[in-house]
Amino acid sequence: MSEHAIAVSGLRKHYGDLHAVDGLDLEIPMGEVFALLGPNGAGKSTTVEILEGFRKRTGGDVEVLGIDPQHAPKAWRRRVGIMLQSTSSATALTARESVAYAASLYPHPRDVDETLETVGLGEKAGARVATLSGGQQRRLDVALAIVGRPELVFLDEPTTGFDPEARRQFWSLIEALRGDGTTIVLTTHYLDEADRLADRIGIIAAGRLVALDTPSGLRSRAADARVTWIDEGASHAEETSNPTAFLRELLANHEGEIEGLQVVHPSLEDVYLRLIDDASRDAAQREEASA
Repeated sequence: MSEHAIAVSGLRKHYGDLHAVDGLDLEIPMGEVFALLGPNGAGKSTTVEILEGFRKRTGGDVEVLGIDPQHAPKAWRRRVGIMLQSTSSATALTARESVAYAASLYPHPRDVDETLETVGLGEKAGARVATLSGGQQRRLDVALAIVGRPELVFLDEPTTGFDPEARRQFWSLIEALRGDGTTIVLTTHYLDEADRLADRIGIIAAGRLVALDTPSGLRSRAADARVTWIDEGASHAEETSNPTAFLRELLANHEGEIEGLQVVHPSLEDVYLRLIDDASRDAAQREEASA
């Protein structure tokens, strides 16, 4: 068995002159929680749909659990759990009936009621799906994705509509799945979610993978910290790649407490936005060069 749950080389998807995915290379080891980030229109959803076997590619090589998803047999489907962006409201079934039906499609599913409890829907098991709130329907979609004990789970914007408490409960669920050895591919617009959950993060822009690293590795790409303080009523700020040395010097030149002293290190969001801006400029330059 391959050590990689997903192996992608030179993936391309073109719609006429539009290159939605433009030569993407990616490997995701078994058991990893991988977050794919990118702005709308970056090629993120197209990439995931190709990996799920729902969209044909223009070119490149793709293996998911050792199989080309474009020609995957039915047995492969049982090894993969998929949560889509759309909710499951178009049904007359109850939450329990929906999960029980999904469980019946797999050879060794989780217990239905246990799965509902895991996603926080135990008290809503008998409620019809159409009566669930948006956040509850998203929890049901998670249940449908994991009830079959898949080796690989795709979660597309899973916490949309969740309140803060529900989001943290979901994070605990992902950490439990990781403990079971499940490989998880997560797309999200919440950078704190990716930072908390992902072993590695890939950032896609203009159809290309512009960064691939651990959360801490990505943050370290923005080396400069921002030091701010107040001196004699005036605000001061300094950006430095060595904030410790700067603080020593600042303290040596001041007696007592320094008013309003703060050291702010770059966040994952800062790095993400910079990478997206750089990629947008590079794409614009490529278009100009080819015109």
